[in-house]
Amino acid sequence: MIVVIQRVSESSVKIDSKIKAQIGLGLMILLGIEEADNQEDIEWLCKKIINLRIFPDENGVMNRSVSEVGGEILLISQFTLHARTKKGNRPSYIKAAKPDFAIPMYEKMIQALQSELGRPIGTGEFGADMKVSLVNDGPVTIVMDSKNRV
Repeated sequence: MIVVIQRVSESSVKIDSKIKAQIGLGLMILLGIEEADNQEDIEWLCKKIINLRIFPDENGVMNRSVSEVGGEILLISQFTLHARTKKGNRPSYIKAAKPDFAIPMYEKMIQALQSELGRPIGTGEFGADMKVSLVNDGPVTIVMDSKNRV
């Protein structure tokens, strides 16, 4: 699994011009799933995401996690994170998981994040044409790949 985590002051996702979910202070996360992903990847990423100390403390130092600041999470599925661009100019998405595998994994990731955070999170809709808006706070953007844990 690949995630792009952005610390935001606000974020929303629209589908068919209607807001599906919106958050204030927190994390907007793009999630790419591949066939090799499993429950261990979900658990590792969720723990890392919830405990990332990327919010400022009283001294302005990035020393607090999303849960410590009472932040929210918006999780958006994005198969294009697994784009291969070695050859030519048209990316290949062969590494991205097919919907029959990816949808249950996405749903498990939602449940795991909600469990770790202790409250519901906002989500997009798998496979939908989504319009994602955000105000990147900092900016702070972090990319993690569950296959590169070292």
